[in-house]
Amino acid sequence: MLTDAECKKAVCPPGKKQARFADSGGMYLQVSPAGSKRWFLKYRIEGKEKQLAFGNYPDVTLAAARKARDAAKLQKAEGHDPVQLRKVEKLKATTPAANTFNATALEWYALKLESWSSHYAIREKRNLEKDLFPFLGDRNIAAIEAIELLAVIRRVEERGALDVAHRVLTTAGQVWRYAVATARAPRDVTPDIRGALKPHHGKHFAAITDPKKLGELIRVIRGYQGGPIVRAALQLAPILFQRPGELRMAAWAEFDLEGALWTIPAARMKRSVDGKKNGDPHLVPLPTQAVEILRELHPITGHSALCFYGERSHDRAISDNTLRAALLTLGYGPDVQSVHGFRATARTLLAEELGVDPLVIEAQLAHAVKDANGRAYNRTQYLKHRTTMMQQWADYLDKLASGADVIQFKAV
Repeated sequence: MLTDAECKKAVCPPGKKQARFADSGGMYLQVSPAGSKRWFLKYRIEGKEKQLAFGNYPDVTLAAARKARDAAKLQKAEGHDPVQLRKVEKLKATTPAANTFNATALEWYALKLESWSSHYAIREKRNLEKDLFPFLGDRNIAAIEAIELLAVIRRVEERGALDVAHRVLTTAGQVWRYAVATARAPRDVTPDIRGALKPHHGKHFAAITDPKKLGELIRVIRGYQGGPIVRAALQLAPILFQRPGELRMAAWAEFDLEGALWTIPAARMKRSVDGKKNGDPHLVPLPTQAVEILRELHPITGHSALCFYGERSHDRAISDNTLRAALLTLGYGPDVQSVHGFRATARTLLAEELGVDPLVIEAQLAHAVKDANGRAYNRTQYLKHRTTMMQQWADYLDKLASGADVIQFKAV
């Protein structure tokens, strides 16, 4: 074993790159030709030799080095690699010092923002600023217990916003998992309270699925006495059953009336940011009835880029509320039939009345259904089947509107 006096006198012999002076337990003092002295511990993990540095002598005294050696050997005895533990501590040291819920959440938000749609980003920010920051923002996230978070979520439930309460918990869970990943918190506490929330059963968009009642609605729509732009959009909504925003923002450049095809750019679809930037466009085959409606509309709005522009400006599409209000004037409120509900109407009757393959229907709805191998199918698949289906659907709506007996079509 070394003495402090021996450590002071230790030198590296001339011609050598370094000299080692052993103490005990695998620790030694390494001396360089320039005279610097450094403590090391030599040990083995799974047969591989490793070294752990304790610092320079005399800054780290002999006694301090032995204390560090004993601590490292205890770590090894407990099954840990002292070098790996040292690396983890260094990583923790590089983590920003602000460990409050507020600081952690804002850092997580900034990291994810680029990959979110603007709508999703606004919703996440609202969840944080309205329902989490006022009550947990200044707290160290590692010290927040599940019962405290539950009390915050209960506030949301008390105002009757059960769906929001579940979304706020989801947001909190993402923040906590980021906190765990960045060594700010030992674990995610949000799963502990998930079962304590009041159940929320989401409301579906109102949709008529009874063939006779749908026929009545189609007749009423065809008798709409409002402006030709709204009338055309209202007629196309049940025929094409795309999302209301995709329909009302439609541009003439997207339509190939000769080829009977509507190509909706990926940027206008309901997708992730990456899907909007790099995804394929959504193809909507146009039945002859839809082509006829669009040809009649073109002399009216064809001078504009938009098919369905509003009254105040030819450069702005009709608003979200326009078709909803038109249905209401016809006696169909949002609790009976919504514009978005035409998607559910088509999905139900195409399968139950016309016997269409659900995969073909889902492809037309632009839903990312996965196949048996777990891969999301390409939305351009089934185009031939979808073309047949869309014409059958439009013909079916004509028969319902005329009150004729509905003929079952061959499934596609």
